[in-house]
Amino acid sequence: MESIGNPNQETVNLENTNKSGSAQAFKFNPFNLEFRTNPYPAYHRLRSWEPVHQHFFGSWGLTRYADIKAVLRDSRFRSDNLPERLRNKNQYLEHQNQNLNALVRGTSTWLLSLEPPDHTRLRKLVGKAFSPGVVERLRPQTQEIVDDLIDKVQQRGSMDIISELARPLPVRVISTMLGIPEEIQGQVYEWANDLSGILDPLNSLETLVYMNQVIQKFSDCFGELIAEREKQPQPDLISALIAARDEGDKLSNDELLTVCMLLFATGEETTVNLIGNGMLALLHHPSEMELLKREPTMIANAVEELLRYDSPIQRIARIALEDLEIDGHKITAGEQVVLYLGAANRDPAQFPDCDRLVLNRSDNCHLAFADGIHHCLGAALARVEGQIAINTLIRRLPDLRVGTEMLEWRKNIALRGLKALGVVFGGN
Repeated sequence: MESIGNPNQETVNLENTNKSGSAQAFKFNPFNLEFRTNPYPAYHRLRSWEPVHQHFFGSWGLTRYADIKAVLRDSRFRSDNLPERLRNKNQYLEHQNQNLNALVRGTSTWLLSLEPPDHTRLRKLVGKAFSPGVVERLRPQTQEIVDDLIDKVQQRGSMDIISELARPLPVRVISTMLGIPEEIQGQVYEWANDLSGILDPLNSLETLVYMNQVIQKFSDCFGELIAEREKQPQPDLISALIAARDEGDKLSNDELLTVCMLLFATGEETTVNLIGNGMLALLHHPSEMELLKREPTMIANAVEELLRYDSPIQRIARIALEDLEIDGHKITAGEQVVLYLGAANRDPAQFPDCDRLVLNRSDNCHLAFADGIHHCLGAALARVEGQIAINTLIRRLPDLRVGTEMLEWRKNIALRGLKALGVVFGGN
């Protein structure tokens, strides 16, 4: 079983050599199976060979930490316009009498699609619910949920960390925050899972049409919940957002609805991959896992290293708003620049021993949650969920080890996560 980022693996290779002995430039292909299984050797080679790289489909790709951090903070770039990309695909569905209008409408007020001043206004309103102080108060509830999920499998001696812990945890936590009734949380979980891949550029038209149906159901369900809270407010986030809307023009009806959907559709996947990728890294590095067992109070620092080491979000995109240059390469207004966050977090210029998992690593300014105005809204919540889940797993499940020789990664180039992570424990 291959360990991700094996330090003995060759990671820097400016050129490949063919059978005749002549040099050939390294070809970067983020779509092949080898890359999906372990992207880090390819990142290293691309960073050494051509750190500002033009893909064969026209967009630009960045792999250096300094370049990526600079773009994330540069007002000459805007976030990738997901609603516009979805709207443009309608032309291919006209002959089928189908469209993606619900998907366009549902994503048009997502924070990741907005720019100032709307982004500033909406983030200020919603951000209060996800501040570190508010999230810290969720620790007891989060611990109860994790303990309940582990209680269900502890006597069995085996579990799938993804389906039995990592996926249900964020849905139950966000459901608690929003005030989602327990009887529909299972359905919301399925919808969130269906929509979690919305940012992947490889989605087929068939997949997008299905997502369009899902987001319409999501919208109808939350519309009913909002109507109920309007009549009978509760001490939950939906009621708080309604109150903000009713103060004036701070929050529109569409924004209120799409904020609720955004929290599930994008917040879930980051936490799932943090827990799954993080546990796999620890299982492949037993000495680091033992260190964490002995010193559980280092979990906050450990989670930062796990986020850096195998980042849940591997790539995001930005659009240039004007002509500019990056390291001598001319980027034209309107061109897409792909930021490989996973590559930035393994850049040896920023992180010494970048391919080693070092739980007590200091000065770990990773970009797993991006940076700038679009820094992940739910970062504090994902951190708390990851800290509690990982510490509880290694504390409560003795002799924890991978239970399969085959690991399958999800077919998603924007997000990095396992389909399943089967483990055994307790002498089985």
